[in-house]
Amino acid sequence: MSEVKTQEFQRASARAVLDPKLRKALKGMGGFDQARQRAIQDIGPEVWEDLRNRARQIKHHTLENLDYYLAMLADRVTQAGGVVHFAKDAREANTIVAEVARSRNVRLITKSKSMVSEEMGLNHLLEEMGIEVVESDLGEFIIQLARETPSHIIAPAMHKSKEEVGDLFQRHLAAQGLESIEDMARTARRVLRDKFLKADMGITGANFMVAETGTIMLVTNEGNGRFCTSAPRIQVTIAGMEKVVPSLEDLSVFIRLLPRAATGQRITSYTTFVTGPRRPEDEDGPEEFHLIIVDNGRSRLLRDPELREALYCIRCGACLNTCPVYRNVGGHAYGWVYSGPIGAVVTPMLVGLPKAKDLPYASSLCGACREVCPIKINIPHMLLKLRHRLVESPLPQERKTSLMESLTFKVWYQLMTRPRLMGAFRAAGRVLQAPLARQGRIRRLPIPPFSRWTRARDLPALPKETFRQIWAKRLSSRE
Repeated sequence: MSEVKTQEFQRASARAVLDPKLRKALKGMGGFDQARQRAIQDIGPEVWEDLRNRARQIKHHTLENLDYYLAMLADRVTQAGGVVHFAKDAREANTIVAEVARSRNVRLITKSKSMVSEEMGLNHLLEEMGIEVVESDLGEFIIQLARETPSHIIAPAMHKSKEEVGDLFQRHLAAQGLESIEDMARTARRVLRDKFLKADMGITGANFMVAETGTIMLVTNEGNGRFCTSAPRIQVTIAGMEKVVPSLEDLSVFIRLLPRAATGQRITSYTTFVTGPRRPEDEDGPEEFHLIIVDNGRSRLLRDPELREALYCIRCGACLNTCPVYRNVGGHAYGWVYSGPIGAVVTPMLVGLPKAKDLPYASSLCGACREVCPIKINIPHMLLKLRHRLVESPLPQERKTSLMESLTFKVWYQLMTRPRLMGAFRAAGRVLQAPLARQGRIRRLPIPPFSRWTRARDLPALPKETFRQIWAKRLSSRE
């Protein structure tokens, strides 16, 4: 499994907020959401809502019958001449890929973007075996050169400036004088095309897997997915078990949803369908096709009635694009493959809640993520469930509540259940706040836990009159 740094979220997010380059890069995120809104208006809000409801029903039905559809998928892929592998975790999935590559004497692999392979830390393993691995998605290619991880589900290099990319190309590709984005894209195309033609193996993810036909579907805007599935002699597709849909008819719903939610497109530039290896009448395609269906913690989510909904996610990135937390700290602060609101739910369940205690709190619970999600996933509800577990868990390694927090809420409980004590406390607070309050606000309060709150936001000063006093006055004025 790839390196997990989720325990560093608080420190990493504090650094990210103060990073001027990152702040500038994140300002451009609004374009994704604006494009999504235009796409919805173009298709019609009523049609959009109907698609969302249908997609949610399909996901619910599929997960309720996941064993049936995975078995059907495996049968259909096998009938088409492919080989199906089931991997219970990242280690087992890595072992399968490594064995296929070793036994076929693979020396060069081209990859199309795969979030599951990022979970597995696959590139590192293959490089240790002496195999050259080349990411073919332009964003992934850039961050591979930088030896970094993706910062966004659909725009993995969005944190990089044009100048930084030009410098990377100059150092790693010996490309000089690259000033325009067009020149950089042309250079990447030249380098990658040579790799495509020489590759022994292509590795891809899967946006969806169709059970009734054994078909793998990929969406890309650069054509790299199609190169990875047609040029090398061996193709390996790695996908989470939740990516299966029952039929091609069901798939048509998601094809209309995914590009609109992700980039505001009616359809992506390339929509690729792969069913098994090359047949005798085919002009191109792989000699071997391997499908690796990965669990890696997903079965825990599936068994959890409160969090199962996270498996509905189609990785469009819409929740990241609208989240006020993500838009201030970026993706790397989250410390693992999945970031943003959906990452704050999925990551703790895949890497373990004790390792990711801070992520469920990486949200203002504004609900924007639920509003924009094409599958209507109730992310705020799941974040609250995870917070509840962190507070109430009987396991010490999972419990997040500090001594100060526990003491604070015990005091709060006593105040809220004793009106006279509350009144006395309020009267004392009115006196003590006098040196600190300005225009009804307290900007700095050097008393824990309020000191942490007022580092980044103002605290409303206690008013002259309580609600009960105001209400009593209004009632008396009406008599």
